[in-house]
Amino acid sequence: MTDETLQGKIMVVTGANSGIGKAMARELAGRGARVVMVCRNPDKGEEARREIVEASGNEQVSLEVADLGSMDQVRDVASRLRELGRVDVLLNNAGLYLPERQVSPDGFEMMFAVNHLAPFLLTHLLRETLAAADDPRVITTSSVGHLFCKFDIEHLQAERRFIPLEQYGVTKLANIFFTKEAARRYASDGINANCFHPGAVGTGFAQDEPGLFNAIMKVGKVFIRSPEKGGETGVYLAASDRVKDVTGEYFVDKKAKKPSKTARDPELARALWERSAEMVGVS
Repeated sequence: MTDETLQGKIMVVTGANSGIGKAMARELAGRGARVVMVCRNPDKGEEARREIVEASGNEQVSLEVADLGSMDQVRDVASRLRELGRVDVLLNNAGLYLPERQVSPDGFEMMFAVNHLAPFLLTHLLRETLAAADDPRVITTSSVGHLFCKFDIEHLQAERRFIPLEQYGVTKLANIFFTKEAARRYASDGINANCFHPGAVGTGFAQDEPGLFNAIMKVGKVFIRSPEKGGETGVYLAASDRVKDVTGEYFVDKKAKKPSKTARDPELARALWERSAEMVGVS
């Protein structure tokens, strides 16, 4: 891959109808990639797709509709994506923050389902499709929010006590664990996995929740940034030759940074992987 052109590359972006997902999809399309947007809302997804085509001048932008809170829908969209034959980059970007505890169709806490289990399962199901690419990459949108929690493998669903900011932090910590363990497990397939913190982006679900937004602002020590700025690191990880051989890292502003001490625990990463596999029924 080069920074200048992504001609011929197939890139899947989840949560691509708004915020940094839309910004990343637009930038990747502008560089010539074939972009597949995965969105929950068909109307908003199609509107965003048309905007991206117009802005990028690239007609190779398509839409797949899936509610990633449902593991059945994750399986369905994975099946459709496998028909591509090859995926060069999977950008696991879809995420949400909820002020009250909700339960997914599969019985999981909803933030945990969408933010962690969905990318875990989708990546697992696309492993062979990714491995078919020359330089396959899995990129997951994490957050400095991973600092906001205490991790307990036995209480991932916040059944006893639901504090929104803490549970969001659990899911973002899970993104880092997933990245590090995927890097280890998928190395034999040549698949690189990295994650990144986009900063306090000035639109989207974080801004609608002042507690989360202010916490990210304070801990991240950043000013409000545009979706385009927030997505720059994701695009960098997707497109740059400079990270071709980098895997298992957490990035902030295009630089690998150390996440929390907990996030660097390989045994916890392995335990979460195994628990997640049990939850979604894969091995």
